[in-house]
Amino acid sequence: MSSGSPLVAVVLPPREGFGPGRTGAIGLLARRLVQTPGFDTVIIGGKQDGPVFPGVAFRPVEPALLALGSTNLRYAAAVARVLKKLRPALVEVHNRPELALALAAKLPSTPVTLILNNDPQGMREANTPAERAAMLRRLARVFTSSDYLRRRLLEDVPAPEKPPLVLLNCLDLKEIPPPEPREKLILFAGRVVDNKAPDAFVAACAEALPHLPGWSATIIGADRFSYDSPDTAFVQMVRAAAGPAGVRMLGYRDHPDVLGAMTRASIVVVPSRWPEPFGLVALEALATGAALVCSPRGGLPEVAGEAAVYADPDHPAEMAAAIRALATDEARRAALAEAGRQRAKQFDAPVIASRLADLRRAVLGG
Repeated sequence: MSSGSPLVAVVLPPREGFGPGRTGAIGLLARRLVQTPGFDTVIIGGKQDGPVFPGVAFRPVEPALLALGSTNLRYAAAVARVLKKLRPALVEVHNRPELALALAAKLPSTPVTLILNNDPQGMREANTPAERAAMLRRLARVFTSSDYLRRRLLEDVPAPEKPPLVLLNCLDLKEIPPPEPREKLILFAGRVVDNKAPDAFVAACAEALPHLPGWSATIIGADRFSYDSPDTAFVQMVRAAAGPAGVRMLGYRDHPDVLGAMTRASIVVVPSRWPEPFGLVALEALATGAALVCSPRGGLPEVAGEAAVYADPDHPAEMAAAIRALATDEARRAALAEAGRQRAKQFDAPVIASRLADLRRAVLGG
């Protein structure tokens, strides 16, 4: 951090992993945007259980023991002490309105922005329209990872002076493994929790696989993004249904292994029953050249566009029909794969980093 460029302090949620084997979508996004042109970056996050990603300036911080309030507020107190020493030109907080507002109050001369990766309706200090309106006034700017989230943020909020702007999530196409021969594999990759609907995937595969000789189905994922993820009652329920359906469950795998599996899979299914704020797994499937079947909810249509087949996760028969149709139509799979690879280029890290650089300069110049 000695280039003379403005220093940006990127603040992760206090429990976000930032190293191999324990990183979720927010940590991956922050890592990819470290090289945003024209800026030096330091990542501030909670204490890590192992090594962090190499080549990144990272400052671990633990919530202040003597501070009052929630974990976010105690974490903010500790982060503020670090920031006062670093004296960044800009503070960029990921996905914690309460944390961003606390830092803005503690650092009144430093602009603080917020990048929302999830629905703010349900977050501390952003639950109500009045809270969201106040947040938009008090922060230097708020960015959302999809237009769906932007609309949720503005729901019932009077037109703000500084309206939120969309900053799409990204992936680094250089991290995508080289193409491999496609296996007759139908893949689910993601957290094994209710809102991601792995149970709907299992139900669809139970209906589709008997009609697809030579095909197999696999779930990669666990309740959390870690190898020691708990074996929850929901995971056990999905596992009990997966065996009779012919679906293998591999548990948690590190991100490069997930991308490798997508590169081999012919079909990737993203059956989320909740409105996905963005849909990073869907984007990764497009980039790896798998044919994508996904839910039409939330931000997923913004990600996939016309490069996917959409199916309602509440109707497994509809999803099974989509899987069967693709599995038996190699030309259709090839067309979707090419459309997906082309669409993924819009979300490549250098493209989004350039957009972020423009947004940062506007904040600092404004």
